[in-house]
Amino acid sequence: MILLADRMEDRCVMDGLLGCPNCRDAFPVTNGFGDLRAPPRTGEHPEGRAGSHGVPDQAEAERLRALVGVAEGPGTLLLAGSPARFAHWFAEAVPGVEVVGLDPDLVSWPEMPRVSRIMARPGIPVFDRMLRGVAMDGALGPRWIREAARVVAPLARVVVTDAPEDARATLLAAGLKVLAEEGGTVVAARG
Repeated sequence: MILLADRMEDRCVMDGLLGCPNCRDAFPVTNGFGDLRAPPRTGEHPEGRAGSHGVPDQAEAERLRALVGVAEGPGTLLLAGSPARFAHWFAEAVPGVEVVGLDPDLVSWPEMPRVSRIMARPGIPVFDRMLRGVAMDGALGPRWIREAARVVAPLARVVVTDAPEDARATLLAAGLKVLAEEGGTVVAARG
C-alpha cells in the first residue's frame, strides 16, 4: 500500500488515501479512520457492534486481556466487532502493543496513540500469521473466524466471544487448537 497523506497530526494520518498498486484502488482515511472495504463502497457505514466511545467494564476488559494472553508488546492485536470497544483500554493497559480496532462504530471515536480504527471487507487486511492475538465477535460469522485464524501468529490466540455453535469446528479446521470453551467464548491458539 502507498500512503498519500493530506493531513497529519503527531505522525498519525488523519486524512488521506491508501493506494494499492496491485488492484489500483484507493482506500480513504478520514479523521483517522480507514475504510478498507473493497468496492463497491457505499456512502453509509454498515452497522457496527462496538457501540459509542465510553469507559468499558474493567472486569470484562481484564477477562478479555487474560484470554488473549498478551501481557506486553511488541506486537499488534486485532479487536473486531464488539471487542473493539476495548481498543483504547488495551492500548493503555498493555505496554508496547499496537491495537487495530475493526468496527464501523469506531468512525466516531477519538484518536488515541497506538490505536488504528478501521472497517474492512471482504476480510482482515493483514498478511497471514502476523498478529499477536485476535479477539472477535462470533456474530461476524464463520468467514471472519477463518480470517482471524489466518492472521494469528504461531503461539498466538484467537478469542471468539458470543461464539456460534460451529466456532470450535471452524477454528479446528483452520489448524488451531482449542484451549478453552465456556459461556459462549472459545479460545484457540496456533501451535
